[in-house]
Amino acid sequence: MASIFKEVGETFSTLVQGFSVTFRNMFRKTVTENYPFEPVHFQPRYRGIHVLHRDESGLEKCVGCFLCAAACPANCIYIEAAENTDASRISAGERYASVYNIDYSRCIFCGYCVEACPCDAIRMDTGMHPVPYDSRDQFIYDRDLLLSLKGSGGTFETSNPRHEPGEPSFPGVTRTHSH
Repeated sequence: MASIFKEVGETFSTLVQGFSVTFRNMFRKTVTENYPFEPVHFQPRYRGIHVLHRDESGLEKCVGCFLCAAACPANCIYIEAAENTDASRISAGERYASVYNIDYSRCIFCGYCVEACPCDAIRMDTGMHPVPYDSRDQFIYDRDLLLSLKGSGGTFETSNPRHEPGEPSFPGVTRTHSH
């Protein structure tokens, strides 16, 4: 008999918690986005279209290591690497990505490619989203297009610097527990 009262009490408290969220949001002012007429306002940490970056000397940061393609769960990144020569240096490493394509019809914007890149060559801080296109070919962004895109600050510099876990500026969950 006591377990029935306990179950009824737990059910009632769960219902009160759920309805409190509903009632709290029911009386808030609604926000209407006028999308076709006004640009969409994204959150500051929105993962937008990818950008390939260059270093301070103008060389591409991507060294064609294939780690971003290996980390991608949607398998939407295609890379072909080529060797750098002394006559024509494209990146600071031994190799560079001669072909770098991202298929946005398959991309799930997870950010694993950004985390896997050891050179900080690929970022997702443009603040833009892919627009609907008429054909599948328009969803494939090539290396030249990805190098020409600017970050959310309107420059080619990244506005969202890479933060490693353990650094004081890391925005993620801390691993310290108080017992």
